This record gives sequence, C-alpha cells and structure tokens, in this order.
Amino acid sequence: MSSSSAPNASAQVTGHSTSHSSSAAELASLKVSLRAALRQFPDFPSPGILFEDILPIFADPTLHEALIRSLELHILESSGGQKPDVIVGLEARGFLMGPSLALRLGAAFVPVRKQGKLPGPCETQGYEKEYGTDFFQMQAGSIKPGQKVIVVDDIIATGGSAKAGGELIQKMGGELLGFIFLLELEFLHGRDKLPAPVHTLLTGQA
Repeated sequence: MSSSSAPNASAQVTGHSTSHSSSAAELASLKVSLRAALRQFPDFPSPGILFEDILPIFADPTLHEALIRSLELHILESSGGQKPDVIVGLEARGFLMGPSLALRLGAAFVPVRKQGKLPGPCETQGYEKEYGTDFFQMQAGSIKPGQKVIVVDDIIATGGSAKAGGELIQKMGGELLGFIFLLELEFLHGRDKLPAPVHTLLTGQA
C-alpha cells in the first residue's frame, strides 16, 4: 500500500513545483512589460527628484491587467497562497490599484485618506513629512479585529505614510500581513520603518 502511494505523492510534489515555476516565469515576464511602460521625469515636482510616472500602465488595458495579475501572483507567492481579507490602499495612487486587486482576490477594499476627507468617526495617525506633520485616517470599524490585511501603494520612498497606514490597521486590531508596492526607492531605506514584510514588484530606478 505504501509503495503504491509513493508515486502519487511524488506526482503531487512535481505538480506543485511545475506550477510554482510557471507562476514565477509569468511574473518575471509581466515585470519586464511593466518596467518598460514607466516614464521618468527629472526635476519633478522639485529639482533633484527623478519622478516615476506609472500612469501609462493605466492607459493601456493590457498593461493594467498585467499589473493586477503581477500583484496577485506576488501576494500569493509571498504568503504561501494565503489570501488577505482586506486590501488597504494609501492615498492617492493606492486607489488606482487597490480596488481592482481586492476584487481579484475576493477581498474588501478600504482607503486610507488625508485627515478631513472621510465622513463619520475615524481613526487618526500622524506621520512626519519633510516640513511638519501630516495625518492619515481610516473610517472606524472598516477593519475588523483579526482580519488579515495587505497595504498597497505605488512607490515606497521614506516609508512614513505607509508606516502610518500600518499603524491604523493595527489600532483596529487587524493582522498586518505586509506591504506591497510597484516600485521601491531603495536608497531611502523606507522599508526599515515598516512593521510587517515589504514586497515590491520593481526595485530601484532604471
């Protein structure tokens, strides 16, 4: 009996390996397309900054689909196939990706907005900017205790706003699975501030 079950076990392992390899190859191909679509604008919005423009991705339905599929594959791979209950998008470009990603994963979408933009009772968290302090808010009760949450945004730079979003989730009792970004400006070391694993589709500036 044990000898007859061995091939089945071997087949399952091989099938899993093949599936993983296929997903990895698909993700690698999608990343190439996404990277090629980005535009860079030097000295915007101020001198010395190289601005990464992600909007061409959303102007092309094929690239838009590639982005959402890439985020889906990345989340499932990094979490061992575990899906989040909630996708949280940070103002403002997190709103471009968050709802579509949440729908793809069968999860809820919750926005994090600047103070004063959301109606009703809100949870508030401050964060430091270059000149002073700003505040993020989420509607009270939008994250239920124990819900598994992933935060999405376009770029991680200094990490201050993403950290505030994560702290809001933890205040409400959510389980913060991690953060996922399209692009990371590694030289700013923003990920070092964040209280959960950080994943990026594209690293560095080409």
